[in-house]
Amino acid sequence: MPRTIRFTKAGGPEVLEFINKEIAAPGPAEVRIKVKAIGLNRAESMWRNDKYVAPVRYPAGLGYEAAGICRRRGHGRHWNRRG
Repeated sequence: MPRTIRFTKAGGPEVLEFINKEIAAPGPAEVRIKVKAIGLNRAESMWRNDKYVAPVRYPAGLGYEAAGICRRRGHGRHWNRRG
């Protein structure tokens, strides 16, 4: 089962928790990737500490920048099928 990072209150690394989460099948114009790496930037650190411009809605997560392998794609006419 896929894991994700979430937090339910502001604070340091101690507020982060890994949770198992069911992932729905990708919809049109979406893909599912097997994540190999995530990037945590300064803005996400500020957000975790509730010091970012936008307010935090809990529970919240981190790791919006990711790189990985495409495992599944949604169906529809949006895909460009070249060669």
